[in-house]
Amino acid sequence: MIYDEFLGSAVGLLGFGAMRLPVVDGDQAAIDQPALDAMVDTAIASGVNYFDTAYPYHDGLSEVALGKSLARYPRDSYYLADKYPGHQIADSYNPAQIFEEQLAKCGVGHFDFYLLHNVYENSIDVYTDEKWGIADYFAEQKRLGRISHLGFSSHGRPDNLAAFLDYGARKYAALKEKAPEVAALFAGENIFEFCQIQLNYLDWTLQRAEEKCAMLENAGVPVVVMEPLRGGRLAQLEPAQMDALETAAAGRSTVEWSFRWLQGLGNVKVVLSGMSNLEQVQNNCRIFAERQPLAAVEAAALLEVAETLKGGVPCTACRYCVDTCPKQIDIPMMLATYNDLQFASSFTVSMQMDAVEEEHRAADCIDCRRCSRLCPQGIDIPEALSELAGALEKMPKWADLCRQREEAARALRQK
Repeated sequence: MIYDEFLGSAVGLLGFGAMRLPVVDGDQAAIDQPALDAMVDTAIASGVNYFDTAYPYHDGLSEVALGKSLARYPRDSYYLADKYPGHQIADSYNPAQIFEEQLAKCGVGHFDFYLLHNVYENSIDVYTDEKWGIADYFAEQKRLGRISHLGFSSHGRPDNLAAFLDYGARKYAALKEKAPEVAALFAGENIFEFCQIQLNYLDWTLQRAEEKCAMLENAGVPVVVMEPLRGGRLAQLEPAQMDALETAAAGRSTVEWSFRWLQGLGNVKVVLSGMSNLEQVQNNCRIFAERQPLAAVEAAALLEVAETLKGGVPCTACRYCVDTCPKQIDIPMMLATYNDLQFASSFTVSMQMDAVEEEHRAADCIDCRRCSRLCPQGIDIPEALSELAGALEKMPKWADLCRQREEAARALRQK
């Protein structure tokens, strides 16, 4: 296993994500515990020591199942990460209640890594609202030794990420002035010591992950990777795309290409893989047995393949169209979402679109065509917006998913 220094600990580069655990008969709430135990045993035997779960995964049962599996090992032999679900906040949620519940479900007395879950355009106000006191509460838990390292995960755009990093820096500065002995417990000059982002060779440009990585590195905040295979979609390339990779370097699987590309990014400390069966664990552990990052020519070939995956429209985000739009639609952002959907549907699309103010969404386009007349790329923008609106109409709404998760969590608490 490749090990790296991550906030003072020797952590394996391959992390075990507990979002897509093996289940019985397709029931997400019926986790196959014996199968999970076998996967965890193989992972640990291969050197994996970072395990990641979250409050809503598997209808609230991921924490329980993973906790049971890890309880068979000494607590100091692995690192456990969990997350606070502020992105689906409701009056029934408060930091203390949820945190205590998570510790009990996982069967532990502390979390090695703890994250504020899914900071993005629609949740940042919840996380920064002093009414909830979320950041202050978890900074206090760090002082008490119940959290070793505090971080956050993000599906937001770069400006949203920058805003939350700034919030963390301001919180740190206030803490340093008020309680310098507590501020000294944090790794840097930010109360958020690490950040988990969606990062893979496609989203390097499609979701502007390159910008996010540079921003985090400049801030001294290490990266944990989620969705390295885009939910498995990057493991299924077309023959022509595989031929291009074979020409660059023969004999690698699509999964190996993806993971070895990530091995070349210096600020990446953990690559989470949401593994669902023993074969995936064995294969991934083999790839992470030693660091073999892609050569420059190989990485270039992979990024060229990424361009063929995008499809969609050739928007360069020049923003000539934005000022002239009578509905004040953020057209470049909408076209980026349109391009994202050409590759694969994702819950993040629904989540991001829910964050857009009403009357400024794709469906609000009035087909005046001022934007198209200004577009240097000649994009039929109203047509693309119409297609996007139609696709979004058919997708599950993020708010509905949050309600379902809350209902599942409430039912679990009442048992």
